Amino acid sequence: MTSAALQAGLVVGGSVITADGGRAESAVTNPADQTVAGYAPVADADLVDAAVTSAADAFPQWSARPAAQRAAYLSRIAGWTRSNAPRLARTLTLEQGKPLSESLSEVETAARAFDYYAAEATRAYGQTIPTDSATLRSLVLRQPFGVVAAITTWNYPLGLMAWKIAPALAAGCTVVAKPAEQTPLAVLDLVAGALRAGLPAGVLNSLNGDGPGAGQWLAGHPTVAKISFTGGTPTGKRLLELAARDIKSVTLELGGHTPMIVAADAPMDLAVADGVKRSFRNAGQLCNSVNRIFVVRSVADEFTSKFAAQAAKLVVGPGLASPEPDLGPLSSAQARQRVEQHVADARARGGEVLVGGTRPADAGLPDGFYYLPTVVACREDMVMLREETFGPVAPILVVEDLDEAIARANALEFGLVCYLYTRDLRTSIESAERLEFGTVNVNNVGGGDVRFPYSGWKQSGLGVELGREGMAEYLRTKNVRIEIGYR
Repeated sequence: MTSAALQAGLVVGGSVITADGGRAESAVTNPADQTVAGYAPVADADLVDAAVTSAADAFPQWSARPAAQRAAYLSRIAGWTRSNAPRLARTLTLEQGKPLSESLSEVETAARAFDYYAAEATRAYGQTIPTDSATLRSLVLRQPFGVVAAITTWNYPLGLMAWKIAPALAAGCTVVAKPAEQTPLAVLDLVAGALRAGLPAGVLNSLNGDGPGAGQWLAGHPTVAKISFTGGTPTGKRLLELAARDIKSVTLELGGHTPMIVAADAPMDLAVADGVKRSFRNAGQLCNSVNRIFVVRSVADEFTSKFAAQAAKLVVGPGLASPEPDLGPLSSAQARQRVEQHVADARARGGEVLVGGTRPADAGLPDGFYYLPTVVACREDMVMLREETFGPVAPILVVEDLDEAIARANALEFGLVCYLYTRDLRTSIESAERLEFGTVNVNNVGGGDVRFPYSGWKQSGLGVELGREGMAEYLRTKNVRIEIGYR
């Protein structure tokens, strides 16, 4: 291990677990130059059991605390996160690759989640239902599930995990958090920071390890009452199978393959600027990245030429470089290989690569997993129009009209986010109602906002994250009927 490498610890029952004493640890690779960014201990089955047991032991006291007290702890975590934002952001860039400004934005996203759910903690309302009897009372209570397994993917490690931890703690649940093994460092730092901010022992625990090991042990643990997962659809299906054994509650945010529709009356400059932003942010590694663009024929030439011109200006480089690049490297060699396979398939099927389509030729770049922003004029049979590339590639397909665009957008099994550009209010409303997606953005590409519910339709997920609906996912319903007319 080099002196510059970060060293993370796991939190189990209020204790920080390091790799001392011979415990196995995993190396985290910096995708910008393939050096080691840091190390984290790997949890074995016994440590997973200890983490779940500590969360279960902490649950009765944590759930019984007044909501205002839980809110105060969440506010402390938000404050700790902001106070340590420079370090957390640098860690994110080292382990994930995104530019430092994007990492700082992600840290703030995490802090805002804790702020928001600190307020929502006091709003877990029940209700009283009128009955047919003068002496019968019917109460509806909302109570926390218990121990939550929070499992996230690697593209937005800190933000995605905060979206799970914050509402779960606000609801009165206790949590065992397992970030992706490729990017665990910032999340492990956050959980240790929550402990330093005063969170009681056992309320929030952290693990590290791969999916078949620590992930499945955690999700399949009989004491876990709820699984909350963000990642790929195939993994989500495996977790559903595990959950079925014990009838666990499950929230899943899965694959997206997000379409962008450019209507004949689209505000063109806005559509181009937003499309470039959402296609290439974080090197295209977002669940709501633009993965396929459907442009009505009458404006296709104008849109395509302007889009390609803007994409060609984007700069690729290390996330910590100054001046800062527009996009950093892909997360891994496998991620870049997938991009290259999709671009090769497009070429083989008659597609025209308008911009990029290769690794950078810049000899000054370190040996990282870079790929140029790529724009492809597509044919309808190309793999990238059916499967998520999850990289800096924007496929453009010309369609005859809006009806064809909506039909193509709805044709796949994914239904997370869709973007629509039009100046017409009626078109906006009617199209939004027809599009089979949990989120439809009209004339904007705003990402996940903690105030707004975020749900996947079809094979893009189950349940809801964010908003007050997101906290409701960690509460179950109980009806209490009381007869008060006895003698």
